[in-house]
Amino acid sequence: MSAVQVIKVGGNELDASEFIARLATTLAGLARRGVNLILVHGGGKELTTLLTALQIETRFRDGLRVTDARTRDAALMVLSGLANKRLVAALVAHGVLAIGLSGVDGGIVCAVPLHAELGFVGRPVRVRVELLRACLAQGWLPVVAPMSLGEDGEIYNVNADHAAGAIAAAMNADLLTFVTNVPGVLDGCGALLPSLSAAQAEALIANGTISGGMIPKVRTALEALNAGVGRVRITNLDGVASNGGTVFAR
Repeated sequence: MSAVQVIKVGGNELDASEFIARLATTLAGLARRGVNLILVHGGGKELTTLLTALQIETRFRDGLRVTDARTRDAALMVLSGLANKRLVAALVAHGVLAIGLSGVDGGIVCAVPLHAELGFVGRPVRVRVELLRACLAQGWLPVVAPMSLGEDGEIYNVNADHAAGAIAAAMNADLLTFVTNVPGVLDGCGALLPSLSAAQAEALIANGTISGGMIPKVRTALEALNAGVGRVRITNLDGVASNGGTVFAR
């Protein structure tokens, strides 16, 4: 099988129909060029909207959503249901053989509780790569929601960044791309930095060149490198189409 690329999109973009249409067009173009793609997605913004409608309190701890049983079930509805099927529908409409999955299906992603205070929030510990490889071998594009199956049989809400990193590492992916609303990491003059090592990235954070909302994006990329992914990229949809952005490599 040729090289695999894992692409992760966040929940903030997924409630915008224009973004989804552009994402489907971009991924369809890559698929036509023979790139084996796995799409991992979040859906936190829509989950917060549903929780508000259900009058369930939203609380975060260290950037992760505290997830009791009701919140977990709502996450399952949004992530594995609405968000996942909306993406699949858009891709199929653009000629891509997309198939919607979650970490629960076939036990693709096995998780353990991350922290007792977070409730049903999981940390990926195993990925059943044979199922994903079987999909790719059939020409299907797996669209994976990060809800995952616990070793205890419970369903856990896994951060989409963590799920994407675990899947990319297990699949020996050539590249893991975090799609954001920026072209990549910029230097002090506003020019795109095409590549960074972990040490260079840490230095840019220390001197303030990387600041604000870019810091957690870079930290996530570095975490994926530490998880075993060979190359990680931060970019926007234009960068995905043009093979641009900032690439982090070990």
